[in-house]
Amino acid sequence: MVTVHDKSLRTVGLWSAVLCTVFSLTYVLAQLGEWAGLFGSAGGPHSRSTTLGLIVLLTPSLLLGVSFVALTVSIHYLAGTSRRIWSHLAVTFATMYATLISIVYYVQLAFVMPRLARGHAEGIELLIFEPFDSFLYAIDVFGYSLMSLATLFAAAVFKTEGIERWIRRALIANGCLIPFLALQMYYPPLIWGGSLWAITFPAATCLLAIHFHRLPVS
Repeated sequence: MVTVHDKSLRTVGLWSAVLCTVFSLTYVLAQLGEWAGLFGSAGGPHSRSTTLGLIVLLTPSLLLGVSFVALTVSIHYLAGTSRRIWSHLAVTFATMYATLISIVYYVQLAFVMPRLARGHAEGIELLIFEPFDSFLYAIDVFGYSLMSLATLFAAAVFKTEGIERWIRRALIANGCLIPFLALQMYYPPLIWGGSLWAITFPAATCLLAIHFHRLPVS
């Protein structure tokens, strides 16, 4: 028996998955450019970003947080009754992730970056985003650990056949990155394992976009 879904669920699910894919890939390309020194930094994962680098990196990241919450809510409404406990947990952890990273990125873009551009960094040293060695970077990697936890719970919604099997695998793979994200502050080389996010997350959201597009609607 084919389950018929409301059209609004397909619309929100489809477009939030598409936006998550677009914003995550935009961030990945920007990060590669940042590590290559294309935006004026010294290059590599340990370098502090320039104001241009902050804009290019953090804008899609900020938008990704909002899109990901909408996507997990869509997955929750897609879930069967027996699996909604897992999707509800996914929404909860996604909301925590989005709240934390939105604070980090908005503070950088609206408060820190204008002052750095004017050369007035006195008194805001605690808020400067520096990889592996700053207050806000710790919040950021914890936020992405919560995102991975959200995808791990969301995976339980999907079956083990057809495209749902691949969605499930991609979400679980993204969830397995938690230690590489959460422990970076203690051991920075873990970032190379965490960088697999650039594959697992866009793969999962792209597959979800296809899945929502195929939903039968009333």
